[in-house]
Amino acid sequence: MARFKPHSLKVGNRVTDAAQLTLRETLFPLFLVTILYFLWGFAYGLLDTLNKHFQNTLDITRTRSSGLQAAYFGAYPLASLGYANWVLRHFGYRATFILGLTLYGIGAFMMWPAALKQSFGGFCGATFIIGSGLGSLETAANPYMAVTGPPRYSELRINIAQAIQAIGTVVGPVLGSYVFFDETGDSVNALKTVQWVYLAIGCFVFCLAVVFYFSVIPEVTDADMSQQADLTHGAKGDDDKPFWKQYRLFHAAWAQFAYTGSQIAIAGYFINYVTEIRPNTSSALGAKFLAIAQGCFAAGRFSGSGIMKFIRPRWVFLFYLTCVIIFCAASITQRGNTGLAMLSMTLFFESVCFPTIVALGIRGLGRHTKRGSGVIVGGVVGGACIPPILASVADRRNSTAFAMIVPVMFFVSAETYALAVNFVPSYRERADKTGEDVGKVEKEGELSEEGSVQDDKAVVYEKENV
Repeated sequence: MARFKPHSLKVGNRVTDAAQLTLRETLFPLFLVTILYFLWGFAYGLLDTLNKHFQNTLDITRTRSSGLQAAYFGAYPLASLGYANWVLRHFGYRATFILGLTLYGIGAFMMWPAALKQSFGGFCGATFIIGSGLGSLETAANPYMAVTGPPRYSELRINIAQAIQAIGTVVGPVLGSYVFFDETGDSVNALKTVQWVYLAIGCFVFCLAVVFYFSVIPEVTDADMSQQADLTHGAKGDDDKPFWKQYRLFHAAWAQFAYTGSQIAIAGYFINYVTEIRPNTSSALGAKFLAIAQGCFAAGRFSGSGIMKFIRPRWVFLFYLTCVIIFCAASITQRGNTGLAMLSMTLFFESVCFPTIVALGIRGLGRHTKRGSGVIVGGVVGGACIPPILASVADRRNSTAFAMIVPVMFFVSAETYALAVNFVPSYRERADKTGEDVGKVEKEGELSEEGSVQDDKAVVYEKENV
């Protein structure tokens, strides 16, 4: 089967059996989609670095600088619940990937005039368009990673992909501290470097959009997900209930709102926190500490993914989120290197929460999977709501450390979902039904049959080329 060729973007609602692919058959499409994870990780990491430096370069308060996070994450629900979700349901995953990359590229190019004019409003506008693109990508990429291939590995797949995203969040602060502000400092000259970096990002993203246009990747339709839900959860599962009665989904969406908003608030004001609680720490040095903390975040993603191979993901999720609450609470009162260590450990244990909420939240939704993933990804709007609250408390108390009480409170509310998915039977049973035989690689004695199965699937994919 050809990997690249021009073919129609419209898929239709037909059974393609793409949700039952084996591990080997999913390697190429998942590799392409994993590149997207790195892109939005890089954009997010860069945003956290720019937040603090814009406060100094453009002489704005912490509360006003939160406008970057508000613009970035405020665009997410518009994409995940609006236009991106519409494109996903009517055209499919590949079309949504192309839409997201196009918007990302446009926003990156708009950073150029914003830097020339030294306009914070311009940066927020460009960031909003970038957020629209990344929101579109997440609307499609997270469910695609979760449902393409054997269901029992969905949390593992999405956590590995999110680990690549975490590497991007490390590269962003490193680039910011060593390229943007190392020699130029917090000066207007640093903004000139920013515009060249975003120009390069825009060019790369548009090239990647062309690659996706010509790539032949399996499409997972609502009919596929309905079929998979019948295999894993029985013919009379949540798939048969109206969408508005998917209560566990909405609980997961709230957990995503509370968790993601808190994560964004901590990362966005990490440099402020370090420069305040650790003597003789500049913004550039703070950005380096942020890069180290994001490295802990990436390490947590990889270690968490490995642990999930042996322990049920819901237990790993509960343990990690509980540790997040403990270490974040400790960072409120600790100072110096101890406080820095507490907040870095918070990032380490944050690592598996987002992707695991997505995978557990959409499990068993069947034909509602695409809409459900849009609702959960829409929970990312917490990143637009919670950072301004933290910033306002920090400005009023003149203490970013004290303001860490805000994410602690929201983390506790997210913990209710982690507890429910482990101890409430209706939550736990749906989370544990993965269909052990769905997408299973054939045994050695059936290798001859495997070839014919792959040929049949290849014929299905070729129909997309009409």
